Amino acid sequence: MTKMPTLYTHSDSNKRKTWFLLSGFFVFVILAGYVFSIAMNDSAILYFVVILSSLMSIGSYWWSDKIVLAMSDAKQISHDSHKDLYNLVENLCITAGLPLPRIYIIDDTAPNAFATGRDPQHAVIAVTSGLLMKLERSELEGVIAHELSHVGNRDILLATIVTVLVGVIVLLADWFRRWTFWGGGRRSSDEKGSGQFQLIVTVIAIVLSILAPLFAYMMQFAISRKREFLADADGALLTRYPEGLARALEKISADEEPLEVANRATAHLYIASPFKTDTDKKVGFFAKAFMTHPPIKERVAALRDMNVD
Repeated sequence: MTKMPTLYTHSDSNKRKTWFLLSGFFVFVILAGYVFSIAMNDSAILYFVVILSSLMSIGSYWWSDKIVLAMSDAKQISHDSHKDLYNLVENLCITAGLPLPRIYIIDDTAPNAFATGRDPQHAVIAVTSGLLMKLERSELEGVIAHELSHVGNRDILLATIVTVLVGVIVLLADWFRRWTFWGGGRRSSDEKGSGQFQLIVTVIAIVLSILAPLFAYMMQFAISRKREFLADADGALLTRYPEGLARALEKISADEEPLEVANRATAHLYIASPFKTDTDKKVGFFAKAFMTHPPIKERVAALRDMNVD
């Protein structure tokens, strides 16, 4: 007899897939850096790019919450001003064993929410006024549980690591193309004399400089989608009621009001894509590869396929 999947098995499966993708990403970055450094005949460039990307990403890690909140025009609330929401978040935090995050509201009638912050002690949860107006309590509870799962799973830290890796690839590829354009490959071949091996490596590196950023972004989006599935499963595990989150996702995706404060830089943070495109259409493999969120139908189906035993 086939054993029904539980919330635990879905959560464990998504964790394994996420770390498998992340490990593959590390290997890909190392190999790409190795090829570029050989082609450019200067390993110091690789070290410089890694350090620069790391410093930029560390800066965004420490101050990303302030930047995102300012871009979203979110306002912090107190217990007295929004008692129901505050108590709901507080109860879920007690159940999850997490410290109470700061709670913000975005004055926008489109229903959506996101979490940010560098760790559980400095976490932020932001919800739109539309989410509070349009969802029932069990649905709102599912959304908050999903966002708290992002906090508990250290997804902001993981996103920062991935950003570092993508930054390394993009900068390396851009530098290599510029170096090649200004004749760096020809000079290197002349200096080495034979040049045949250098020519082969340079051709490989040119192809890699074009494809590597594309693959890097695809892997970044794949990890992001796996984290959304994981947060769905963990959020449902927290509430013990997957149907609440499933109905919330359906309502959010069906709502036709655009989220005015959304932009491409912050879209991946929200529980569902704030851009209302193709939510009810079948998504092809190539289109899905560049989505930061899994299709809503797949997320809802996964939630309804779970049991809490």
